Amino acid sequence: MKNKLSVVKIGGNVIEDENALDVFLTAFSKLEGLKILVHGGGKLATQLATKLGIESKMIDGRRITDGETVDIITMVYGGLANKKIVAQLQAKNTNAIGLSGADGDSIQAHKRPVKEIDYGFVGDIDGVNAALLSKLLAADLTPIFCALSHDGAGQLLNTNADTIASEIAIGMAPTFETTLYYCFEKKGVLMDIADENSVVKDINTNTYKSLLSDGIIADGMLPKLHNCFHALNHNVAKVCLGDVTMLDKNTELFTTIKL
Repeated sequence: MKNKLSVVKIGGNVIEDENALDVFLTAFSKLEGLKILVHGGGKLATQLATKLGIESKMIDGRRITDGETVDIITMVYGGLANKKIVAQLQAKNTNAIGLSGADGDSIQAHKRPVKEIDYGFVGDIDGVNAALLSKLLAADLTPIFCALSHDGAGQLLNTNADTIASEIAIGMAPTFETTLYYCFEKKGVLMDIADENSVVKDINTNTYKSLLSDGIIADGMLPKLHNCFHALNHNVAKVCLGDVTMLDKNTELFTTIKL
């Protein structure tokens, strides 16, 4: 029997709201068993860039990461956001350790090749150091990852936090029975975007195709669901989407995705 592991990704909307972050971290700290947290912080990075007079360039909601922007996101993701989360988890009796992908060579990546758009210093993941993460978990440490990877040649790379969470879950799947949680502001995948409680509780490969053809899953949910099925196709046990209440074992209103 494999030990169970939860990989939880939390979005920037929660990080920038102190009350919402406290509620989430309380729920995360109470989550039973081994766990890893992955967080973003894009809105905080944009706010700091504005204060410093640096323009944030976005194309289709994706950040263009030039040299100045790498410095900003490193300060925010790897510094301010990550260390605030780690400190607050220590206060909730969770012995957390903050990491970027460069720490312990934990997430290796390469700079995204230029095709139609040059995204700059953006990383596409090559591998996860599962052996290191297993050692940290065995030492009763809870890894807290920010959205930074590295290329092995000294360059930090801005990397999508949803993708980092998915790749960590995949990397740990041979050793652990891994569940991937995407925690965001909605209760799950909604049948009706105007009805917060119209949650599709269970999705598999067939129902996913149906939801796609009916336009229920569209826009920003598409890359998230792509990451979900990518993880499931690489031996992650299940993927759950919902708000912070999803982490409470008594909650039923969230989306569970299986093959």
